[in-house]
Parts: sequence; structure tokens; C-alpha cells
Amino acid sequence: MNLVNTRFQSMVKLPEGPVAKRLAELNVTLKTPLVAPASAPAEVVLAELDEKGALIDLLRLLSILLPARERVWWACLAARDMVGAAPESATPSLLAAEAWVFRPSAENRIAAQEAVDLAGPEDETVNCALSVVYSDGTLGPKALAQYPAPLGAATITAFGVVVTALGHHADRYAEYGQLLIDRAVNIGRGGNGKLEVAEAAGTTGEG
Repeated sequence: MNLVNTRFQSMVKLPEGPVAKRLAELNVTLKTPLVAPASAPAEVVLAELDEKGALIDLLRLLSILLPARERVWWACLAARDMVGAAPESATPSLLAAEAWVFRPSAENRIAAQEAVDLAGPEDETVNCALSVVYSDGTLGPKALAQYPAPLGAATITAFGVVVTALGHHADRYAEYGQLLIDRAVNIGRGGNGKLEVAEAAGTTGEG
């Protein structure tokens, strides 16, 4: 098995060092058994998951490895797939999360918290805003900043949006799954992630 393929190279936004260490810090165990050593960096582990067709583990790991702003933006793109691109179709949660990505200020984080507080149970995009709220590892802005967020909450909420969007595309599950991966790779390389299906790699294991 070729554990390093070009698909996951040059993702300059991802942290250096062993993936196993980051997973241990968040108490996350992937379901897919890995042959890569504990010292393996991101591109090696991502490539192995890709070649094994472990889509969910791959998406989960990308949600962990992407930095906060990039992670939220990835989730926002998936949320847009659910609600549509028209301005009037966006929820307050999604708009607040997008605003924070473009300007990650304290004010925009507070706005994300307010959007979460007002979101109804039918809002499938609320986790975009929650990922903003938890982005610095605390429970939220203002008075909540003194309390730590649940372990890995910012990554779990973003992952939740991506998986929900995947469920919305069950009729083209594999194809859409590859699009989600390619968007994350593009974002990890410093791009804006705005890829469509025709631009995605579309074939697991290929560079």
C-alpha cells in the first residue's frame, strides 16, 4: 500500500507532527485499524484512510486537523449544500458562522452565540455557529470564557454539519463524500474550498 499520495500533500494549514498525538489529546479513536506508525504525519494517515475507503474516519480526522477558521468554513460550505446558495435561504446560524470566518472578532463570536441561543430544533446549520462558539476551547464568549468547552467540541460540531450534509446527499453518497474531502484539502492548502463535483478527485486513493 502506498501510504503517501499526492492528494493530501502540501496541506500547509494542517499541524505538523504525529496525528496519533492529536487524536490522543482529544481522546478520539478512529474505527479503521491503521498500519501507519504512531509517528505518522497527517498526509500519511489521511492517505491510508483514503485508500481503505474509510470516508467517515477521514472526514472526522479532517475536522480535527483543520484549524478553527478553516474548519468552520468547511462546515459552512457543507451547510450551504443543504440550504442553498441564495442569500434568503441562509439561517442566522450559518450567516453568523460565515461572518466570523471572514472576520474572527469577539463581536462576531458573540453574534454566533446569540444565533445558537435563538436557533430552533429544525436548524441543521446550528453546529456551524457552535463550532465558532467553541473555537478557542472555551464554552463561549463573555462570562462563558472562564469555562472549558467539552473536549473537542469545536471539531465535533463541524464534523456534525459535514455528516448531516452527507446524509442529505445519500443519492450520490460516494461522489459527494469525495467532494467534501477535496474541499477540505483545498482549504488545507490555503484555498477557499469552493469546489463543485466536477472539480473533485472523485476516486478514492488517487492523487
